[in-house]
Amino acid sequence: MGRVHKGVRDQGRYLNSRPTIQRPEVFFLPDLPSAPFFSREVQRHDVELLEQSFPALLAEFESIYHQPPARSGSSLPPGWKVNSTPRGQWWTYYLVNQGTPLVLNVRRCPRAWRVLGQLRTFIANNVFGNACFSVLTPGALITEHYGPTNVRLRCHLGLRVPPSCELVVGGEPQCWSEGSCLLFDDSFLHRAFHEGGAEDGPRVVFMVDLWHPNVAAAERQALDYIFTPDTDPYP
Repeated sequence: MGRVHKGVRDQGRYLNSRPTIQRPEVFFLPDLPSAPFFSREVQRHDVELLEQSFPALLAEFESIYHQPPARSGSSLPPGWKVNSTPRGQWWTYYLVNQGTPLVLNVRRCPRAWRVLGQLRTFIANNVFGNACFSVLTPGALITEHYGPTNVRLRCHLGLRVPPSCELVVGGEPQCWSEGSCLLFDDSFLHRAFHEGGAEDGPRVVFMVDLWHPNVAAAERQALDYIFTPDTDPYP
């Protein structure tokens, strides 16, 4: 609990003094081990559960991705969100957005919702917690940016991974793999791109935010209280 108190008390100093390679935008918990990528072993239970759920999650993605457009003039099915990119397209389908379940999306994805409920370290009651399907079309680039905090690890389960797709975190490149998880600290400067052609199809991952393994249970409870979500669950 001392770290949380120190982090809240001195947050301005911590955020302003961080090196450019790791600079969370909202909250920095001091004295927390950090690295761009983490071994799957640090959250083995949840990683293995997600990977075992790969067929079900892929099937559920297919079901929501190939629905008719939500409205006339739209190219996207219901529930999908368009994100800003300098080139290409980046679409997300949130089940949980900043700690708040999106009820209509959850109803369309009962299997994914069950998987989230079985995870031990999913950040479920906190604005730092998200879960979504994320799609990058060929040619898309997500420019360099920082996540909001270092208390979480972002987990990507590869669902569809064409060639020429890459995630770069803290200057370290990694490639996704279908059916496997990547764990990374998104408070590090990071970017992603899909340099394949139209014939390769989109890159698709199932993304969930897990607690950093060195954030203690009491600290998690305190952070849930401080960063309680208050958004409308109906998009």
